[in-house]
Amino acid sequence: MRFVIVTGLSGAGKSQAVKHLEDFGYFCVDNLPPSLIPKFVELCHQTKGKIDKIALVVDIRGGLFFDDVFTSLDTMEELGYKCEILYLEASDQALVKRFKETRRAHPLSLEGSIIDGVIKEKEKLQQLRKMATNTIDTTKLIPSQLKEVLRSSYLEGKETNNMMISIITFGFKHGVPLDADLVFDVRFLPNPYYIEELRDFTGDDQRVRDYVMNSSVSVEFTEKLYDMMDFLIPQYIKEGKNQLVIAIGCTGGRHRSVTIANLLYQRMKEKGYRVITNHRDSTLVKERKR
Repeated sequence: MRFVIVTGLSGAGKSQAVKHLEDFGYFCVDNLPPSLIPKFVELCHQTKGKIDKIALVVDIRGGLFFDDVFTSLDTMEELGYKCEILYLEASDQALVKRFKETRRAHPLSLEGSIIDGVIKEKEKLQQLRKMATNTIDTTKLIPSQLKEVLRSSYLEGKETNNMMISIITFGFKHGVPLDADLVFDVRFLPNPYYIEELRDFTGDDQRVRDYVMNSSVSVEFTEKLYDMMDFLIPQYIKEGKNQLVIAIGCTGGRHRSVTIANLLYQRMKEKGYRVITNHRDSTLVKERKR
């Protein structure tokens, strides 16, 4: 079981770091009272591997309970649990700027200046910083860069692509999916709806797929779509995007969109991406006929 305590200065990016760790499969808890840490880790251990990566945020928001963290760490060591401490910090100037931008008061300077709170917090966290197994200065890091730094330390194995790609097909007459990142309109492709023997089938049927793809326009569009995805997806991954929703639509969402989506799904799988499909409107006509 891997156990990480996330701590550090307010405004240094702890919340962002926990979100990234959660994306990496960590069970995350923010601001758990330190005295409860040993019991919580014990409960996770009892899951027999179902929860094998834990990240807990411990910082000065704990108030009077904060000092209990040192006793809890000693208890963890006695119980045989290995603990890593991730400490996030940033320059005074960066921290002050971040608090001003968010218009939030520093937890230790509710009635004073931000810099006074930063200084007090540094003093209070001094001992914990010395115990840190990993210290990250986020002064010049944007969220995607922080994620890459964390990935190298806390994402085990050789996995470098954690993005989930969802390919959704839809009919424009039923509305465009609200959560789509990219939308492609394929209503210019040959339409099997006007072929009586194909009308009641969908793009999952080989006969429909053959009809749609028996066109130089369809073939050229598909190749251009592949090229675009080959370019875009690595850029999204580099930027730190975790989920990409690609919506492909035709008039009813049953024939052309499903055909293209299935081909794109197969291409993405061959490239090694995590990808799923959802043919949102492909069964609507059949359901109405019942």
